[in-house]
Amino acid sequence: LLCSHGAGRRMKEQGSGQIINVGWDQALTGGVSTESGQLFAASKAAVIGFSKALARGLAPEVRVNVVSPGWIETEWGETVNRELYERVRRQTPLARWGTPDDVAAAAVFLASDEAAFLTGQVVNVNGGVVM
Repeated sequence: LLCSHGAGRRMKEQGSGQIINVGWDQALTGGVSTESGQLFAASKAAVIGFSKALARGLAPEVRVNVVSPGWIETEWGETVNRELYERVRRQTPLARWGTPDDVAAAAVFLASDEAAFLTGQVVNVNGGVVM
C-alpha cells in the first residue's frame, strides 16, 4: 500500500501512470472460515478499499485497479487435496482452476490503452465463482 501510494504521487506529478494492486476474489464475500482465511480476507479487502480511494485521489492522471484472483494453479494450489481440487473445479462456472497466465492477462489488459476508461475497478479472475 505504501509503495502504491508513493508511486502514485510520483506518477500524478509526471502526468500519467497505471497502478494494479492484487486483491482476492473472496475478500468482499467473507473469505473462508479458517482463521488465516479471515485475516487474509480482511487484508485483501483493505487493498481493494485503498485502491478505490487511491483511484479517486489520483485521477485523472493515474488509473488504479485491482486484479483479484480466485483458485489459481500455483505451487500452493498444487498442495490441496484432490477432493478440494475437484470440488473447486465443479463449483467454478468455467469448470477449471485458473492459471497464472489468466491473472497476468488481466493485469496486462488493465495496464493497456484498451483499459484507458477504467479506474477504481476490481477484476475478479476466478472463472465466475464470484460475480
